[in-house]
Formats: sequence, structure tokens, C-alpha cells
Amino acid sequence: MPETRLAQWRERIDLALAAALPSADSGPGRLHAAMQHAALLGGKRMRPLLVYAAGDLCGADPAALDAPAVAIELIHAYSLVHDDLPAMDDDDLRRNQPTVHIAFDEATAILAGDALQTQAFSVLADAPVTDAIRVALMRTLALAAGSRGMCGGQALDLAATGNGGAIGIEALEHLHALKTGALIRAAVRMGALCGNAGTDDLARLDAYADALGLAFQVRDDILDVEGDSDTLGKTAGKDAAQDKAAFPALLGMEASQARLQALAARMDDALEPFGERAGMLATLGRQAVQRSF
Repeated sequence: MPETRLAQWRERIDLALAAALPSADSGPGRLHAAMQHAALLGGKRMRPLLVYAAGDLCGADPAALDAPAVAIELIHAYSLVHDDLPAMDDDDLRRNQPTVHIAFDEATAILAGDALQTQAFSVLADAPVTDAIRVALMRTLALAAGSRGMCGGQALDLAATGNGGAIGIEALEHLHALKTGALIRAAVRMGALCGNAGTDDLARLDAYADALGLAFQVRDDILDVEGDSDTLGKTAGKDAAQDKAAFPALLGMEASQARLQALAARMDDALEPFGERAGMLATLGRQAVQRSF
């Protein structure tokens, strides 16, 4: 049953994403094609799934969840386009496809990322919710994507690259709470906001999302050591090659695995008061720990 619902939600978000992006047949066609390349060719859709799962828990109208689900995936796609640029992580593979600057060119990739970001807020502006919820959604996503969220974490990551062993574990967790965790937390919170979640429920869901975001990154770091490019959908082994700050490098593999299980327990504890209503969020949490998306 959970896998059936996840498959239905994935189909729903793929259709909504395609509808939200401009056609490559309309000008400027090359830019629009690059945007589609970034957003439509693969991806786990974890963040949109979290929007749907949190909204489902809170009793939100499914039609109200499409806009925040699309918006957060567009922000995620833009972040990957820019993250892969030569000035950043300089990667040529993403989602088992050539990165946008490889498939097109660097200038087009920069513009595609910019356009994906602005399209996200255009989609939210038209969300079929009350004005108060619409503003709350836009504020949540803007804060999560900016200097106090994802972009701030990316800046910290760039500063630590080449000196990965010098950063402490608390600083590393803070870095990833911004770079990876902020959008995951925003996804859960936006779904809950569409269901008019109260303060206590939002706090519990924030705690779940905070643990999930960190668990996702710990597992990603482990896979960078143990996995291969086909499994990851991006170039494996780059953390060590670039001397990036990563959990296995700081803690060792055994302690990283233990940290992952501790975070899984924190997710379970945060969801426990919701009972069976949290089933889909619990499933997504387990999949993040196992990276079985």
C-alpha cells in the first residue's frame, strides 16, 4: 500500500512539473530545454513526496499540495544545476544524465538555474489556498533556499572543501542542516501548512524533518564511499577526491552507521504521537535511511 501511494504521488508530481515548465518549442527554446533537462530527467522526488505525505497526515486537500510540491522540486533542481557548475562542485553527471552545463553550456546552465528558482515562486503565487497560507508557503521556501538555509550551507561547504578534516562534527552537522536539511524541513512544513497544522504538530514535524535531513546526508556520505556512480546518479568518490567535509571522514564508517540509526530513532520518536496517520512519513524516513528511493 505505501509503495502504491508513493508511485501515485510520483506520477502526480511528474505531471505537475511538466505542466509548470515552459515548452522547449517556445522561445527561448534552448533555455527552456535546459530547464526541462534539469527538472524532468530523473530524480527521486523525495521533497515533493514529503509535501504530499505531510499534507496527507494533516488532512490537506491534495489539490492544494501540488503547487508547493512543484515549487520545492524546482528549487531543488536549480540548486543541483548550480552545484554542478565548474565554479562549485564541477561535476559532469547528475541523475545518471549529463549535467546541464555539459549537455548545454555553462552560461545556459546558470540561466536555467535562475529561471527554475523564479518559476518556483511563480507557481506558489498561484497556489489554490488562502492568502495567509500562500504567504506562509512563500516565506517558508524563501527562508529555506536563501543564505540562512540552502545557499548558506553551500557557502559553508565550499569554505570547508580542501580542508575537510579540520571541521568539527558540530560544524559539519550545522553545514548540512542548512545545505540539505533546510529544503527537507521546508517540504514537510509546507505540506503541514496546507493542512492548517497547529503549533504543536508543526514542532513535531520539524523535529522529524531535522532528523531526516541529517540522516539523508549521512547516508549520502556513506554511499559516496561504498556506492558507485550508477547507484548515486552522480560521480562517486568525489568527497574524498576533493577533501570535502563528510561524516565517514570525521567519524569513520562504523560510527557514521551508528549515527544514521540514531537519527532513524529520532524520526520515529517525533512521529509517534501521530500514530498511523504518520505512516507515509515513516515510510519515507526509512527509505531515506536505506536510500531505497
